[in-house]
Amino acid sequence: MNVEKFKNIFRTKNTKKGSYSIAVTAIVIAIIFVFNLIVGQLPESIRQIDISNTNIYDISSTSKKLIKKLDYDIKLYVLADKSKTDDRIKNFLNQYAAQSDKISMEWIDPVLHPSALTEYNTEENSIVVSCEKTDRQISVSFDDILVGSSSYYGTSSSATEFDGDGQLTSALNYVTSSKEYKAYYTTGHGETDLSSSVTNLMEKSRISAEVLNLLSATSIPDDCDLLILNGPTSDLTKDEINALNKYLKNGGNVLCLLAYTDKSMNQLYGLLEDYGMKVSDGYIADTERCYQGNYYYLVPNVSTSGDMASGMTSDSVLLVNSKGMTETDPVRDTITTQSFMTTSENAYAISEDSQKQGTYVLGAAASETITTENKDGDKEETESRLTVYGSSKLIDEEVTSAFSNLENLTLFMNSVTSGLDDADNISIASKSLEVTYNSIAHPGFFSILIIFIIPLALMIGGFIVWFRRRRR
Repeated sequence: MNVEKFKNIFRTKNTKKGSYSIAVTAIVIAIIFVFNLIVGQLPESIRQIDISNTNIYDISSTSKKLIKKLDYDIKLYVLADKSKTDDRIKNFLNQYAAQSDKISMEWIDPVLHPSALTEYNTEENSIVVSCEKTDRQISVSFDDILVGSSSYYGTSSSATEFDGDGQLTSALNYVTSSKEYKAYYTTGHGETDLSSSVTNLMEKSRISAEVLNLLSATSIPDDCDLLILNGPTSDLTKDEINALNKYLKNGGNVLCLLAYTDKSMNQLYGLLEDYGMKVSDGYIADTERCYQGNYYYLVPNVSTSGDMASGMTSDSVLLVNSKGMTETDPVRDTITTQSFMTTSENAYAISEDSQKQGTYVLGAAASETITTENKDGDKEETESRLTVYGSSKLIDEEVTSAFSNLENLTLFMNSVTSGLDDADNISIASKSLEVTYNSIAHPGFFSILIIFIIPLALMIGGFIVWFRRRRR
């Protein structure tokens, strides 16, 4: 082949097109290369995009609110081999520390620095959250973040839940605050014990819980910041009601969740009526606001404000087999009662003898300003609070775990903390690492439109287009 023929090869139309394609490809590769270099210089927290199924790297509004209010510098000491730490933990720590310049993070390899475990009084694969100003610190284990797994060098493939946001924010709240609270939950009347989900959330808000048998206790303990009656199925005695009355009149805080029972509850219901909440006979069915046509699975109207609205975004609450209440005049003019959860107008109180239609209260709180004397004889004003829910199923683990989009626990925790001075609901539930499914609370025309009518219309339209083209 002579030189002229060789040159003619590169003068053809196809060769010119090929050269153009090569040039464009080279330019695109160069642009991508330069773009990656620029992106590589950005902070890691900006480069990371959360594409996880349940957005486990998202920082909740509760956490952002607490972080924004930080007055002191916070140090995160991560005692682990960074190269062997689960990527989910590393990614979340980067996102969390980037929320404020008051939060700094330092990785310490305990193999290279074994004295660090003694210095920070913790174990390997843990995060020490420390505040020098308050001289408080707390340790968070990787196993508390990746829940339901057995870890090895911080890695895990069998975890079912991710609790990074909840654990770190709880630790942050602990090291910046010194106030601790004590809650008691009653026993001896068929009550349901508080689930681990509830007690874990309470601990995140610095509230410890302990059982109390009102039958054997002569009085409610002096250190009781909150008394919880979780679904009693038999009535309280007159002496127990007197103890509750005395506790409330001294500025106490009571949270009562009602339950299904065929026994007379005159004593307990009488106390609630004194505070402006009269319990209706039977159980509530709502033909308008219910879950998938089950009238006893209520999806109530929720109207919260102030502390009770903290963290509430969708007001998606489910109550099962709930009692209903109607508002009545309290026994004292100093008592103020306000409902925050109701049925629709098409609800019924159904008993063996009757079905009474109306709007029923499913959640309400009564408060009263109490004037007391301290040890020095000076008068002080405190506020007593009685919060009542129509169903203990509000916090039943079978209900809350079955529906990931429910805000039952958020609402409950708001009730818990709103009656405690200087307490905020900073408890954040862990996020499931398992596949979640959407659920329809109360399907109506819109649901039928989305599920049936639109897909059917698309199928019919597609068939018509196909049939017309086939005839051409």
